[in-house]
Amino acid sequence: MQRFLLERRIRDVHARLTRARAELAVLDEQLAVVSDEAEDARLRSLVSETPLAAHEYGEVRRHVDAMARARESLVRQVDELSRRRDELLGHVGTER
Repeated sequence: MQRFLLERRIRDVHARLTRARAELAVLDEQLAVVSDEAEDARLRSLVSETPLAAHEYGEVRRHVDAMARARESLVRQVDELSRRRDELLGHVGTER
């Protein structure tokens, strides 16, 4: 692979990896907040035993589940980008 192409690909993967890690950090913070809200809603639901409280808990729980799935996807993306970056860096000394 030509050196300039390799360098460009490494820069691209690095930029994507940096963005993905930043998104993951933000998502982790948001997930922590929403998880706390879900726990509060669960307790309110248990104490009040009303359909409205149970519905509110169900709504918040769905948000937590959706965010957890998004986080899993983002973690897989970070892992793939890290693997790709390492693969490209391994070619640095072998290109001609």
